[in-house]
Amino acid sequence: MATTTSAAVTEPPGLETQRKEIESLLQEHELRAGDTWYLVERRWYEQWKEYVETGDQNSSSFPGQIDNTELFEELDSYHLKERLVENEDFVLIPAEAWHKLLAWYGMVEVQPALERKVVDLPSLVKVEVYPVEIFLCLHSNMENVVTAQFSRADHIHTIQKVMMTQFDVVEGAETRLWMKSSDTSCERLRNVHVRVLDSCLSSGMTVIMEMRNADGTWPSSRPQIMRNSVEEQDSYRGQPGVCGLTNLGNTCFMNSALQCLSNTPPLTEYFLRNAYLEELNFTNPLGMKGEIAEAYADVIKQMWSGRHYSVVPRIFKTKVGHFASQFLGYQQHDSQELLSFLLDGLHEDLNRVKNKEYIELRDAAGRPDQEVAEEAWRNHRRRNDSAIVDTFHGLFKSTLVCPECRKVSVTFDPFCYLSVPLPVSKDRVMEVFFVSLDPVAKPVQHRLVVPKAGKVFDLCSVLSEMTNIPANQMVVADVFNHRFYKLYHADESLSCILDRDDIFVYEEGDEVVLALYLRERSHYRDYGSGSSSYGTSLFGHPLLMTVPRGQCSRDALYHLFLQRLARYVRPPDPSEEEDEEEGEDDDDDDDEEEELYKTQTNGVSYGPTDSQQGAGHQQPCEEEEEERGECPPCLPQANRRQAKRKGCEARRRKLLFSIQAVNSNGTTERGMGEDGSAFSFSSQPYVAMDWDPDMKKKYYNENEAEKYVKHQSMEVPHQQTTVQLQECIELFTTVETLEEENPWYYCPTPVISIYPTLSVLLCHWKLFRHLDFSGCLLRKTGTNGEPPSRYDLIAVSNHYGGLRDGHYTSYARNKDNGQWYYFDDSKVTYAREEQIVTNAAYLLFYHRQDKIRQPTLPAPLDSSSPTQPANDVSSPKHDGMEGATPCVNMETD
Repeated sequence: MATTTSAAVTEPPGLETQRKEIESLLQEHELRAGDTWYLVERRWYEQWKEYVETGDQNSSSFPGQIDNTELFEELDSYHLKERLVENEDFVLIPAEAWHKLLAWYGMVEVQPALERKVVDLPSLVKVEVYPVEIFLCLHSNMENVVTAQFSRADHIHTIQKVMMTQFDVVEGAETRLWMKSSDTSCERLRNVHVRVLDSCLSSGMTVIMEMRNADGTWPSSRPQIMRNSVEEQDSYRGQPGVCGLTNLGNTCFMNSALQCLSNTPPLTEYFLRNAYLEELNFTNPLGMKGEIAEAYADVIKQMWSGRHYSVVPRIFKTKVGHFASQFLGYQQHDSQELLSFLLDGLHEDLNRVKNKEYIELRDAAGRPDQEVAEEAWRNHRRRNDSAIVDTFHGLFKSTLVCPECRKVSVTFDPFCYLSVPLPVSKDRVMEVFFVSLDPVAKPVQHRLVVPKAGKVFDLCSVLSEMTNIPANQMVVADVFNHRFYKLYHADESLSCILDRDDIFVYEEGDEVVLALYLRERSHYRDYGSGSSSYGTSLFGHPLLMTVPRGQCSRDALYHLFLQRLARYVRPPDPSEEEDEEEGEDDDDDDDEEEELYKTQTNGVSYGPTDSQQGAGHQQPCEEEEEERGECPPCLPQANRRQAKRKGCEARRRKLLFSIQAVNSNGTTERGMGEDGSAFSFSSQPYVAMDWDPDMKKKYYNENEAEKYVKHQSMEVPHQQTTVQLQECIELFTTVETLEEENPWYYCPTPVISIYPTLSVLLCHWKLFRHLDFSGCLLRKTGTNGEPPSRYDLIAVSNHYGGLRDGHYTSYARNKDNGQWYYFDDSKVTYAREEQIVTNAAYLLFYHRQDKIRQPTLPAPLDSSSPTQPANDVSSPKHDGMEGATPCVNMETD
């Protein structure tokens, strides 16, 4: 807290001495938690530095008294301005340096010294420029509020002492504190020996003190202000437990887990009847000083009060993040991880065992399983005894076999929930398109069964059996957006290929393999890009072609490409010639002629001989005409050009597309071969056919190009595998022999037997409505009765999407009326039983049948009934679900 300083000014030493002393202190002092530093207005400090550096006691730069006026919002309250920046608005100096400057120069009268503590924040030590500003008041007089500032390093006991002094509380009076946030949430500050930082107190919150009455009671076991609701909800009366949880920002994972636990009858009734109050363990070093249990109890009591549409679990979220840093902030997390932390935290906070004794474990040594199990359970309860153990804990038997000596070790290990694996198929079904070298054959769609852990070559091998094409003559490609997204190598893992990928398998020969893209030119040149080229867009399916290396000239490629597209491209009739349109601008003709014959990027020419092709050279049309005497060089330039154009166009074929080397994206143009006549394939062989829009419209059959045929493998329906519960249990209870290289190391592999028959079973697996563990329970010898083994589903946590961008909801059965509800954060709707079985089921809660009590309340009425509260949700009819009325969402106002 800021203090006012009135130290007497002493005769300062020489200026050089001042400078050295202060600089030395600044260099020596490091930030240590608990130390005190001071804020000094930067302009005054800079003037002092200038003054001592002059060495002149009479210098005009004398700074005068320390003056921090510029740092205050107003001089009446001396409240620090917001968003002050270190080294721009102020400097920080250690306490020893501050006291020297104060003694030498004094301070403006009445102005408080800006004393600040060094606090140790998570992964950061810093000077606390802005302390925590909180409001103080008595429970008996909420109108009298005092504002005070405390360091995050101060203890709650410090606040308690300040409040007793401020409100004239008799010394020795027994008091307790509550903290209330701005949204009226409130919780007990039980441990007064923790720091402000650790208590989750923050600026803007209120601390309320209440004093014990003379008769030993407290004014309020839970003050009316101390609830997590809004005033508008006071008149609401709904079904207890049917209450949403507000999403605080990606906290659906927490809300889903809380709703499932809330609808676990034994645990919820334990908290509602306040049994937890007598069992809070504040000394357990493995616990959270009872704070997690109290925070959870507050949420449960509010949800089951029947007075709230939705509860804001902010205090609970803060507590969880405080004790489990992985849940700090507002990132999405795994509901199972949250649930695991919560159950463990509740257990340690409620552990009835205050001092855990050391227990030496004994080997089974051939004793009966029943005896070993009972001993293991007694030992477990000697160290772990809580409502969580009563409800969720059990034992499973592990049998371990040493491969060297064949010794068998049997143990019974405790568990809180079962993470049961699902049987995983070793095969995978994939759908691919096979593209033959035959130009008139349509692509064929195949459905293949391949090894899940196989390679790309395995896919080709399976396809080879269907097509009779050798696997080594196949290229597997991922086609996306009319281009090759990826070409796979034969030794790549099939796990790289996703089910949603469009996979094409191309037959190839032994020659050069070209990746062929189809592009359509725009009608206009791309002048905006600073280039004279035309804009293009990809269309159709790309192709892979094998081309003889001796036929890589553009002329030869043109004919090969045209042949490859024969199924859906109609070649021009030889008699069709391109007639010159009358009235065509000469300049445009010149541009087209220059584009065609000079740069040769819009088509192919047909002048070269075989020898010229082999040499990689192609004569321009102009030279050819001069040699043949068809375009006399003696003509004037204009007449010569006109005669040349007419002669060339008369012999010119109609070109459907031009050929251009491109990169793998089909967008970046690369250089042609030497003299523009042939392509070089030293780099990635990607080639594009650039179609003129008019030519494409006239000669390219788009419908035919998209056609394909289905192989008979596609007719076999692909059925989802049905997983039986027994398969999961058998997989979970498989005997595993230890690896021979580690004969001395035991691997904990469960075999059979769950003991005892726990009340509530929490499972992390796929959904089953009912569970029968009759084959997995340890039978008690010498008794006629079988142990209870059947469990019914009571709650489900659902997960949709991925971990980071997914969403959690839950289904739960209300313990009082037996009705199922769907919880989606603050929204709650009725649910029919057939809605519960979904692929999104992630966490499953089961209650043992002999422990499930009959509903104490009748099933909800139809929403049309006049006796139903106006704010309640509508209910489906239980006699015939087909007549159910639409669900109405319950939301916070």
